[in-house]
Amino acid sequence: MATANADAAEVERLYELGDRLSSAKDKSQHAADYEAIIASVKGQNVKAKQLAAQLIPRYFRSFPALGTFAMEAMFDLVEMEELAIRIQAIRGFPLLGKDAEFISKIADILGQLLTSEENVERDAVHKALMSLIRQDVKNSLQPLFKHVESGSEIREKIICFLRDKVFPVKAELLKPQAEMERYITDLIKKSVQDVTGLEFKLFMDFLRSLSIFGDTAPRESFQELIEIIQAQADLDAQFDVSDIDHIERWTSCIYMALPIFTRGASSSKFLNYFAKQIVPVFDKIPEEKKLDLLKTVAASSPYAAAQDSRQLLPSIVQLLKKYMPGKKVDDINHNYVECLLYTFHHLAHKTPNTTNSLCGYKIVTGQPSDRLGEDFSEHYKDFIERLTGTEDTVRAASKRLTQGMADFNKAISSAKTEEEKTKIKADQQKSTMTMRSYNNILAMSQPLHGKSPLFIGDKKITLSWMEQPKKPAASTAGGKRTQPASNGNAPLNKKGRGDGGMHNQLVNRAFEGLPCGGGRGSGRGRGRGGRGRGWGYR
Repeated sequence: MATANADAAEVERLYELGDRLSSAKDKSQHAADYEAIIASVKGQNVKAKQLAAQLIPRYFRSFPALGTFAMEAMFDLVEMEELAIRIQAIRGFPLLGKDAEFISKIADILGQLLTSEENVERDAVHKALMSLIRQDVKNSLQPLFKHVESGSEIREKIICFLRDKVFPVKAELLKPQAEMERYITDLIKKSVQDVTGLEFKLFMDFLRSLSIFGDTAPRESFQELIEIIQAQADLDAQFDVSDIDHIERWTSCIYMALPIFTRGASSSKFLNYFAKQIVPVFDKIPEEKKLDLLKTVAASSPYAAAQDSRQLLPSIVQLLKKYMPGKKVDDINHNYVECLLYTFHHLAHKTPNTTNSLCGYKIVTGQPSDRLGEDFSEHYKDFIERLTGTEDTVRAASKRLTQGMADFNKAISSAKTEEEKTKIKADQQKSTMTMRSYNNILAMSQPLHGKSPLFIGDKKITLSWMEQPKKPAASTAGGKRTQPASNGNAPLNKKGRGDGGMHNQLVNRAFEGLPCGGGRGSGRGRGRGGRGRGWGYR
């Protein structure tokens, strides 16, 4: 009973101190009252502490000399076991942000509290942090990104907060626009040194949404984005065929770079890495990864510069000869051949006379590199034989597939369960894509038979694994014909999603859910020894 009375008296005393401060015209004359409120945090009275958590922020600005003392008391309050005390202190933190030093410290503490298991507490932290960020964007975000950069245990929670709360309101927060977009870009560049695939994609998508990397941005801006991606892809590292994480990282990064290549950024480092590091050990790469690599190069080939095309073509011809038979066989790896032929066409279109020494063609450009005085007839004979053998094989396989595809609709009608129908439809879709691949191979191989072949460097061919262009709607009276959807060879749309889902299939394989729920700390699987975090494909 005596303890209860003492507790009530303490609460009543704090109310009196608060009333006195509230009514005082010159609050600075009542520093002792404010010190008494701060001192109550050290007591055992829960209700008094909760009241102190309200009063300390309310009068904080009136007593700058006691700022550090008051701040330390608030930090003590957010470590209390009682949820109500913590929440009250969290809600009061934004009122303490009177200068840059305090704001950074508060943002750091609030960032650590994002790991709370209590929804109501985590919600209070979100609101307090956003209030603080609106007061001072730079000094609030800097400590948060510092946690991401340093790899602390709370980094995932902070990244989730940035994604869900900060990034969606960038237009409101990043003012003046150019200055603040540059500031947050520099923060992100430091933070992506050691990230997972999901995290990297999140940050890159955000950067690409900024106006400094928008439609009117100079080419140098897009090259800056490419350099960030190149660093993530480890293009300066020796390629190790046993390092699956690096293979997947390289594949995903180049797909992430595709929409930036269309804006004029150079693909040179990626393509040269493929030619010099990957092709020499291509046979040793796991089979399930080879196709992904070939698809990335095929998708990038329309944007290769002439010089890069000249350097990469020998490697592509080398691989074509490996996978194109010299005579008719039962079957070929049609996916590999389709990718390689597509790449060959787009590279050769930019540097046609390079194929003279590689394939024995007689293309005249008037340059010494035509090498017309040299005899490459054996190369031509071999290449044409391989084209013919490939065509004969594909035609026979296509005929067999056509006969089999006629039975799919009948099989679906007779299927007794939904599971059976689903499986048949999946097989039907797979067969349809295979037929597209066969048709593409024939369409690309036939123009290559002449001594001066026609290289396809436009949008005529849509790779089988890309979204197929829609047929244009019939024109109506007085109206215009609907434009067909852009195919896989066309420049990607502004958000980089125009590659028919292949970008998402390869990149998003790494980008499964980032854990953003509660929990004080989360274990992180370590990936590659040199880089830290793996990209999470497996």
